[in-house]
Amino acid sequence: MTQFRPTLGKSERIYHRKEIDALFKEGNSHSMSAFPLRAVYMLIPTTDNDEQQDDRPQRPQAKFLISVPKHCFRRAVKRNRIKRLVREAYRHNKSLVAQWPLAIAFIWMDRRMPDAATVNKSVVNLLARIHEKMAGTNKEQPTPNSLSNNE
Repeated sequence: MTQFRPTLGKSERIYHRKEIDALFKEGNSHSMSAFPLRAVYMLIPTTDNDEQQDDRPQRPQAKFLISVPKHCFRRAVKRNRIKRLVREAYRHNKSLVAQWPLAIAFIWMDRRMPDAATVNKSVVNLLARIHEKMAGTNKEQPTPNSLSNNE
């Protein structure tokens, strides 16, 4: 598995309305939960122009966003604390899904303030399950290049 730097840049975040709408409104997304988090994810269509040069360090292809609803925590301080905990857990464990062009949304579902261990455990569980799903779908579907080489 490729190692990625444990940083979170703007290129790894979902912040455009168009990307958010595609993740939640189109039928291509999948969802799973590991209480107190729920993850909604989908493959991002890529083009050949997205390929990186060899001299630059490899960047993760996965993008993410975090949502903590206001009905769970009325005070912004508490919502921001949970977002920080989820961001930190994702930053340390993003190498599980970073090789795939994914869009992932983490949605908080609990009304209690968590500790860092609980959040980390949920994020790792979700990322590992997404990794298994993506690895399973890539093995089953032949790539277009492998079809043309067999002819």
